[in-house]
Amino acid sequence: MSSTVTSRRRQLGNEIRRARVAAGLTQQDVAELLGCGQAKINKIETGTVSVKLSDLKQMLDAFGVARTDAEMMTELARVSGQRGQWAGYRSAVPHWFRTFTDLEPAASEILSWHGERIPGPLQSEHYMLKQFSEARATDVTSLVRNRLERKQIFQLKRPPYYRFIIGEAAFRRMPGGPNPSVALDQVEHLLDLEKSYPKAFIHILPFDTRLSFVPNDFTMMRFSDATKDFVFIEHAAGGVYIEDEADFELFVDAWDRLRGAALERNETAEFLEGLAQDFREQVEV
Repeated sequence: MSSTVTSRRRQLGNEIRRARVAAGLTQQDVAELLGCGQAKINKIETGTVSVKLSDLKQMLDAFGVARTDAEMMTELARVSGQRGQWAGYRSAVPHWFRTFTDLEPAASEILSWHGERIPGPLQSEHYMLKQFSEARATDVTSLVRNRLERKQIFQLKRPPYYRFIIGEAAFRRMPGGPNPSVALDQVEHLLDLEKSYPKAFIHILPFDTRLSFVPNDFTMMRFSDATKDFVFIEHAAGGVYIEDEADFELFVDAWDRLRGAALERNETAEFLEGLAQDFREQVEV
């Protein structure tokens, strides 16, 4: 999958914003033109909602967009108006996370930091089952299927560069408490995964690293097309998408500090091999 409904909708929103600004109009001006609220125009420009072809035509006429650009934007509107496939087991994905999973395969590079848990695409099936069962999830099967589907990102013809930094605590704090069997399965899974997928990079941030502090978990997505780069932060009530360029650069700086302190790939492999041996001995006791 090289593009998604969500990424095309965001591309269209970016194009509409650029055309509006070039025409010297505000979102409120466009809202008055369409007879709607300014909030709707903002949602269209951020790709939160799709735009009706009739509304788009009015905007393009008002902006004075050239014919070739208008045709390109109209085609984007047609394809971005398609509904995503969130039926069946995929309906278990929370609404606030669907944009993330829809855009994940379309990114050119993804930078992910997790301090105390294994990120979804890297989780072994044993880890997933334990995590969802401990959380008393009502539909463990659907949640596991969704997570396994996300892992297919590594098998795409042109997968993104997916770079992970994981805190050592993620291997010491298993779902439900100490469990050397789950931990061993997870560590062995990571060792196999990095050997199999050259665009997946895993770096461990050990306890003894020298940092003034570590930030909350975050993931940055970069795109090679017109889709706007963003940072995603998950919290107890959902998730936040941050697109402001200045804020994005602050997270780039935070990532660079973490990456500078984390182990290199060969050091990470040695670290994981050592963990695997420790957990293997605990299982055998």
